[in-house]
Amino acid sequence: MDANFYVEILAQHIPEINQMLGKSWRFQQDNDPKHTSRVAKDFIQKNIPKIMDWPSNSPDLNPIENLWNIVKSNVERRMPKNCGELKQFMEEEWHNIPRATLINLVDSMKRRCELIIENNASVYHINCY
Repeated sequence: MDANFYVEILAQHIPEINQMLGKSWRFQQDNDPKHTSRVAKDFIQKNIPKIMDWPSNSPDLNPIENLWNIVKSNVERRMPKNCGELKQFMEEEWHNIPRATLINLVDSMKRRCELIIENNASVYHINCY
């Protein structure tokens, strides 16, 4: 994935997010080069109401890591035999993640941030509010 493809994904989903949440939501991403590219920064500045400051290395905080783990575990259980099956299984498992799981992960963000701030705020310098 490159920065342009990343922006295409954002552009595809932001209208739905705005419809569900209005303009009062916050966006979180890590500091992957495609996320911090000029094209992504320009798009985010114009289209996303607020972005959270986020430390460079924080997979323990990032709920996408939980989603990747779910997909990985489910794909491994299916034991793909070739690259075609691997791709197919990954797509199927990604689309089969229950909506409740996604909602729970989003809802967990405030508490994740609070726990990090309580335990080690000076290391992370996170602004969650």
